[in-house]
Amino acid sequence: MTARLAPPAGLLDRALTLAAARAASPGGIRFTERQLYYETCRVLRPAPAVLRRFPRTPAPPLRLPRFTRALDARGRGDVPGLLLAEPAGDRPAPGPAPAPGPHEPAEPDVYAYGLPRLLVCQDRSIARMLLANHVHLEAACPVLAADGLPPAPRLVAALARAEGAAVHVLHDASPAGIALPARVRAAFGPVPGVRVVSLGLVPRHATALRLFTGRRPRPVPHPGALPAALRQEELDWLADGRFAEVAAVPPAQLLRTLLRLTRGPRPGRTTVWSELRAVRGAGFMTWPAA
Repeated sequence: MTARLAPPAGLLDRALTLAAARAASPGGIRFTERQLYYETCRVLRPAPAVLRRFPRTPAPPLRLPRFTRALDARGRGDVPGLLLAEPAGDRPAPGPAPAPGPHEPAEPDVYAYGLPRLLVCQDRSIARMLLANHVHLEAACPVLAADGLPPAPRLVAALARAEGAAVHVLHDASPAGIALPARVRAAFGPVPGVRVVSLGLVPRHATALRLFTGRRPRPVPHPGALPAALRQEELDWLADGRFAEVAAVPPAQLLRTLLRLTRGPRPGRTTVWSELRAVRGAGFMTWPAA
């Protein structure tokens, strides 16, 4: 095994600056500290276009403690777009929501309607990142962290009211992450018509995306039964102690993929002829008043 050489402090500081600009592009994306770490690794070790065709999972060129020290020296508040760590005291306690108080308004709220989809994230910091970038608004999909399970009964009831509701699960390519959809399925119980869908990551996703991966000491215990859909090479990849985090996916790519998978395909492009056909079938209530 070849040793990883630590980059000089000046080079690492410039790489961190460039990585922050890339992570925030396009449009001022908010990102987490771990996402900035992987973006810095991509700056330090860019993949040539020729090699991108070959799937693999390389080791990161920069150790996480070295990156953390460089970020401490820079100051987290001086990195545009970086989401600061959430104080532990501000995290909601896991479990069902408390019962409404006597002064809560009697009008029905959003839970009185059907909820067609829900996104559960293994990593709470990724859930915060998605909320900060308004994914829950663009996809009309609430975003929860897995440590908030079991879900509130009102949330389960809202999913049951929607026909064909789906609970999407976003997790790491690790034994614990791949076992998360089964945990979510058990947490929601036998809700009729609600599907639990794994969005990944799984090892073949990490390999195809050429994500930087870590490795845990062997042997690696498997928490529960892994899905039968995993290929033998994926099982061997996990048994070797490898893992890939969702944070290793570039932030812009992560947002685009989640929006496409949660809200479905985009409608066709509107043209002049399609607008004219729509006008032909429009009722009188659509015309402006004189």
